[in-house]
Parts: sequence; C-alpha cells; structure tokens
Amino acid sequence: MAERKSRTGHSKTKTANPASKAKQSTAKPEVTEPQPDTANNEYLNNLAAAEPFIVKDPEAMARNMAHMVEELGKAATAWVTPRETGEKTDSLSGPATDMVKTFSKLSEYWLSDPKRTVEAQTHLLTSYFDIWSNSIRKISGETSVDPAESHLDDKRFKDEDWQNNAFFSFMRQAYWVTTDWADKLVKDADGLDPHTRHKAEFYVKQLTSALSPSNFILTNPEVYKETVAESGENLVRGMRMLAEDIEAGRGDLRVRQSDNSKFAVGENMAMTPGKVVAQSEVCQIIQYAAATSDVLKRPLLICPPWINKFYILDLNPQKSFIKWAVEQGHTVFIISWVNPDERHAQKDWEAYGREGIGFALDTIEKATGEKQVNAIGYCVGGTLLAATLALFAQEDDQRIASATFFTTQVDFVHAGDLMVFADAENIDSIEDNMKEHGYLDGSKMATAFNMLRASELIWPYVVNNYLKGKEPMPFDLLYWNSDSTRMPAANHSYYLRNCYLENNLSNDRMVLGGKTISLKDVKIPVYNLAAREDHIAPARSVFIGCDSFGGDVTYVMSGSGHIAGVVNPPEKKKYQYWTGAKPEGEFEDWVSNAKEHPGSWWPHWHAWIKKQDKQTTHARVPGGDKLNSIEDAPGSFVRVRV
Repeated sequence: MAERKSRTGHSKTKTANPASKAKQSTAKPEVTEPQPDTANNEYLNNLAAAEPFIVKDPEAMARNMAHMVEELGKAATAWVTPRETGEKTDSLSGPATDMVKTFSKLSEYWLSDPKRTVEAQTHLLTSYFDIWSNSIRKISGETSVDPAESHLDDKRFKDEDWQNNAFFSFMRQAYWVTTDWADKLVKDADGLDPHTRHKAEFYVKQLTSALSPSNFILTNPEVYKETVAESGENLVRGMRMLAEDIEAGRGDLRVRQSDNSKFAVGENMAMTPGKVVAQSEVCQIIQYAAATSDVLKRPLLICPPWINKFYILDLNPQKSFIKWAVEQGHTVFIISWVNPDERHAQKDWEAYGREGIGFALDTIEKATGEKQVNAIGYCVGGTLLAATLALFAQEDDQRIASATFFTTQVDFVHAGDLMVFADAENIDSIEDNMKEHGYLDGSKMATAFNMLRASELIWPYVVNNYLKGKEPMPFDLLYWNSDSTRMPAANHSYYLRNCYLENNLSNDRMVLGGKTISLKDVKIPVYNLAAREDHIAPARSVFIGCDSFGGDVTYVMSGSGHIAGVVNPPEKKKYQYWTGAKPEGEFEDWVSNAKEHPGSWWPHWHAWIKKQDKQTTHARVPGGDKLNSIEDAPGSFVRVRV
C-alpha cells in the first residue's frame, strides 16, 4: 500500500476503489448548452428599432432641406402678395381674437385664487411625473400603466411606435394627459355663463387638435420615418403643395381634402338626367326626367341649402337621392341656388323665399299643371322652407301639401358648435366683413364647418399633404365639401341674427314679408329627419323644434351625421334609423323607447309620402308644354366655383 506524508507530517493512506474508477472511466462528460447573450440581443433589437430613425444620406437630406426652404419661401410669397397689393386684408377681429378673449375669462377664474391655481398646476405636474415613472418601468421591462389607454383607438396614433417607442409613447401620453386636464379646467370653472363655457370648450378642442404631436415632424414617428426614408423629399413636395394651396385660396390656405382633378360636375357628378326649365336672379329650377311610366301625381320640390351646392343629393348614380326618388315615381324638381356676387348683396330671406321657393312652385304648376306639391328642405334650406310655409299660411297659399325636413333646425337653443360663431360680437364682425363686397366669401363658411371636426377634416390633411407630401385620395364627398359658395350679405345677416342669435322663428317673433310669422300656422303633415351624430343640426335640437309646428309631425332619427345620415342609399345597407312615438317630452325618453331599424330610412319616407297621397298619373316630360328647356341638368349656376 502506497503511503505519503501530509504537510503536517502525518501519513495518509490512499485507497483505490476499482468500482469507482471503472464508473468514472465510462461516464460521459456533461455538455453545457450555450447561453444567449441577453444584453447583446437587446442591444441588437434596440438598434433595429432605431434604424428607421437614422439618416442614411446626410448630403441628400441637406440638399432637400434647402429645396424645402425654397418652396416654403414661395408659400410665404403667395400669402404676402395679396396683402401687399390690397387684394386681401386681415381683420383684427375673428375667431383668433375671440379665442383670446374667451380664454381670458377662463383664466380669471383659475388665477383669482392662488390655492386653486396651485392645485391645478400640481394636478398636471403629478400626471407628468406618473407618465415619467411609467416610462421608466416600461423601459426596464416592468409592467406599466398607460394613462392615455382610453384614447388608444384615436386614428392619429395608429402607428405602433406611439406605444412601443419610449419617446413617442411619452409624447402621446403627455398630450392626452394635458388635453384631459385642459378640458377639466373648462368643466370645473364656476361662474362662466353657458355661452362662454361652450366657446371655451370649443376653442380648447381647436387648440388641442392643433397641438397634437401627430401634427409635427419630430414628434410623429410615421412622418419622421418617412422623412428619413425619403431624405426629406416628402417635405419638398409638401411645401410645394402648401404654396399651391395658398395661391388657390388667393392668400388664404385652402387645404385640399381630395384630388379634385378626378371630378367634374355634370360629367361624373350630378349626372341624373333633367333640364333647367326656369331661372330667376337667385336660382335655377331643374326638372328631372321620369324613369317610370307612371308617377305620383304630386310633384316633389327639393329646397337645398345655399351654403353648399345641391348635388350632395346627386353625387353619383350609386349615392343619388334624386335618382332614387325619380325611380320611385316622383317628379322631382330642385332649386339650384346662384353662387352670389355683388349684385345679390340685398337679396334677403324674403327674396330667397319668394324668388326661390315661390318661383319654383310657379314653375312646377306651369310644367305639370299641379297646384300642390310635396316639399323637402335640407339644413338651412329647410329652415327657409319652414319660415316660408309660415308666411304662406298667413297668405292662404296652400300649394305645399306636405313638408319633409332633412337635418333642419327651427329652434336654435341647442344649435351645436356653430353657436360659437353666432354671438353679437362675431356677427358684427361678419357683417363688417361682408360690407366690402356684399357677400361672405365661401372659404369662411367652409373653414367654420371644417373647424367643427378639425381632428378629422383639417389636421389629417395637413399631415398627409404638407408633411408626407402625398396627394389626397379622390373622394366625391370631400370634393363637394370643398366646392364652397358665397353668402349674400342681407340673407346671411338675417339668418344669423333671427335664428342663431335671437331664435325668433320658434318663438313667433320672426318678421318676413312685413308679417310676424308663426310656425303654429303650419298645419300640414311634417316628416322631420334628424341624424344621431350631427354636429351642425344636433338630433336633440331637431327634436325640440318639432313642437313648434301646428300639425302632425313624424320624427325619425338616422344613424351617422349631417351628410351620411341623409345620403344613405338602401342598396348600401349601412347604418340604421329609429322611429317612435310623437316627438313630445324629453328627447332622451323618446330615444330610449324608439324602435331601431337596419339600413336606410329612404323607403320609410317614401311610404310616408304615399300615405299622404298615392294618386298617380302618366310620366311627365321636363318643362311640359309651357316651358322650354334652358339647358341640361345640372345647369350652369352649380358649376360656378369660387
């Protein structure tokens, strides 16, 4: 036995174990799996995520930035030149001035009490710290809370980097926290009168829509990535389009919403066959050719708004209410309003009632021999129709046997966001603006309507056109929306003061034709259509107006908004509509008890019309025997663009 000594001097005996030795010799060595380099992979992932944001060609980027500045200079020239020549002057009053005044009143409440001011500031700062803490936790891989989670479905923030990228996620959350805080400032401000509060809410919405991080290159990941990918060429195209749009607006920015080159009125829009059979100073009267062998005995007269053009009801054959009505056996006449100029400055509401609606009724009698008609009024055209019916009732004019109103207000207590522009001060400013030429430029009204839905009708096109440098897609509805009309001074002033400011029509105080008129004198059957999501004629406002009429009123509420709620062909099988009891009591009670029907309300309306009078006669030729055709539909008045 082998023996060896330890360092301590003691001997140790080493005994060999043959079995153990044999086991060691036959065992396989352990194989260790290679472990992933977590830190390295995370670095590579971060690098891949950052790659779209890194400029690849600095020289090309610098060159395009120079071109962008050049195009921006052209845009500035397009804006300045009309002002230098005196073609355009900027009024010191207007929405911007009104917004400052409104916010001053709001600030008085919050700044009048230091404690209140500190509490408001602390609330906002605490929210920012929470976002920062959540962002740190998210970067560290921990579970975090998104304070803007309720806004995740907003289309402006659909790019995945708004959530995945720490910087853009922080910007999105900070934006919504600030927006919600600003909304709360308005809601919690005591002592504001209802109109000032309404204006403050509206202007806060405008401001927050404008300041969204989605509207700026460096804070919109989608735009930032496109700018890097194209080395800034998108911005060159965008600034060129900006210059073109300012030039098209003759010194004002007219944001293009559609590729207008794809549309032409009378060629691929407003195509229903017909003839212009009469013409006055304020309108043309179009009669459409019959599509059936027999037609309803009572003709149908449509009074559209003059704020927009009538072909919203005849966009194309698939969407045309006019074409559909003709195919149901209606002899359809429509008023095509003039696009006014200086000559029409003194054409007031009575002129539009007598030279428009009254003239159309005379024309229908000559063309068909019929002394009674079914009439439709759309939006402000419906308000004019209602007022004219009240005037006719005093004059014992019974030519209109039934009236249908599309998204029409006669009571303006709850008239929606357009009330913001209709206080005494704003109306004075508008009237001063109209004195120079005798009309309100169409772009002013178009801008006001677009502001009602700025986050949908303004800023997405600013981003698409001027930051991404992309032409908007062709869209017939938005082409029509941009085809604006002027407002004659006397007419527009009367409308704003009598309806929005003083609410005279529903309170039996409106004076028309030298007579104080009352809607209670209107005792003919009324079909009153509202749209649930209407921003211009809110469904509640239309409902309340039903009580103003003196006869039987059928109230129907469609799905969608001011346009899509009306232009909803049955073949599309879209949206829905509600019918219910008489429009009495509270609007919310009527809605809760109403019956929902899928699809379009058009067949329901047609059945209502036939219930009034279902007599038929042989199809009529436009103009009949007494009137000669002036020109083919849609006529020349509707083609005038401003």
